[in-house]
Amino acid sequence: MTETLSDLLRRQPREAVALLAPEREAMTYGGLADLCAAVMKTLRAAGLGAGNRLALVLPNGPDMAAGFVAVANALTAAPLNLAYTEEEFRFYLEDLRADALLTDGAPSPARRAAAALGLPIYTLTPGKRAGDFTIAAERPIARTNDTAGPALVMHTSGTTARPKLVLLSTANLLASAQNIRRSLRLSPADRGLNIMPLFHIHGLVAGLLAPLAAGGSIFCTPGFNALKFFGWLAGSGSTWFTGVPTMHQAILARADRNRDIIAAHPLRFIRSSSASLPAPVFEAMEQAFGCPVIEAYAMTENAHQMTSNDLPPGQRRPGMVGRAAGPEVAIMAEDGRLLPAGELGEVVTRGANVTEGYENNPAANASAFAHGWFHTGDQGVMGEDGFLRLTGRLKELINRGGEKISPLEVDAVLLAHPAVAQALCFALPHDTLGEEVAAAIVPRAGQAVTEREVQDFARARLAAFKVPKRVIMLEDIPKGPTGKLQRIGLAQKLGLG
Repeated sequence: MTETLSDLLRRQPREAVALLAPEREAMTYGGLADLCAAVMKTLRAAGLGAGNRLALVLPNGPDMAAGFVAVANALTAAPLNLAYTEEEFRFYLEDLRADALLTDGAPSPARRAAAALGLPIYTLTPGKRAGDFTIAAERPIARTNDTAGPALVMHTSGTTARPKLVLLSTANLLASAQNIRRSLRLSPADRGLNIMPLFHIHGLVAGLLAPLAAGGSIFCTPGFNALKFFGWLAGSGSTWFTGVPTMHQAILARADRNRDIIAAHPLRFIRSSSASLPAPVFEAMEQAFGCPVIEAYAMTENAHQMTSNDLPPGQRRPGMVGRAAGPEVAIMAEDGRLLPAGELGEVVTRGANVTEGYENNPAANASAFAHGWFHTGDQGVMGEDGFLRLTGRLKELINRGGEKISPLEVDAVLLAHPAVAQALCFALPHDTLGEEVAAAIVPRAGQAVTEREVQDFARARLAAFKVPKRVIMLEDIPKGPTGKLQRIGLAQKLGLG
């Protein structure tokens, strides 16, 4: 019989703490399991069967965490970003084929979009304990679907085309959660400080399900806030956290003035995923926090994690995303041949955590699931020891008159400049070459750097054709909703395309 999310909770002692949050009482595993049963009963009474889809639009925090677990246990959960506009909500709710909306009681664009589409709106009211809530159903849904569907449906980022719908089963989610638990050696003694958004696969699986699979606990924050991070660290009893590189850079910028808190509340490790972690940031984080930084490689279609660096006494390598950590990982040529160590090709994966396909998208499925493997769209090289080095997204490689340039390589060089806090290399349209190399730079606080200085620094370390011909100084580089820097389309956003 297939394991459920409720089974995951019931394996832990009922009195063990599962969820915590600022100004809320703790929620135990027993309380969370009881909540799942109550939510199942409420949703069934409202006509929602195992195959219906419920969109979740809730503030980051314990109610969203518990709400996801309870809803995904009962039917198909579709978490959405609270920051969307009404127009965006209408698109996503329709594209998801959502049967109803679960949200809080505040007026919102999500409520207006659901009402315009004629969807029932279910209102969540928080209780005293972290993640405890009740649901009031507006009205029963029109069509009950009792045929079990996926546990989670999510859109890909859709940076260059219409976003694709990824379907993830309970088995996919639990396999990935267990892979992360093993990689990080999580135990009941561990407490994660969750700063990731819970509408994103990183936050849902690494930040939530993996610690639950270990019998550990999660301190749920209202969302990432660099100004509040060290206060949460001091008050939460956390032993680790996971984030994206831009979060780590923002935390690092405030680490010096919070040395006392870091010393008084040591972490077992810090995890980084969802984008490449620059080597200077890796090294500075380890020095500032006095603990290992573990970089992992992940994406939605893999229910998050694919590879991971090792905790001590194993190896962790700056600039590398580690070894296969659950699924099989290989490098493939364009003709479907698996390539030996040292050869450049596309990263492919297969395993229990990998989605079976996109919804209603045969063309995308045909290309992404060819030759018996899932094609990630990332280019990389596998070392003899199994460590993977990514060289960039295939669609992000800069084609300068036939010369293929990896933006990640240029990023790493620019970030080594002592006055550069953030750097992002991107393609700039060019009349004769097709594309030219450009870079966006955020200088370190209190320091100044010119375009010429950045170019001279790069010229001493890169081939001439890789040196950025334009260097744009910014106070902040545009980011997506999960904190990722947005490389694709940056030229247009900056008015350069």
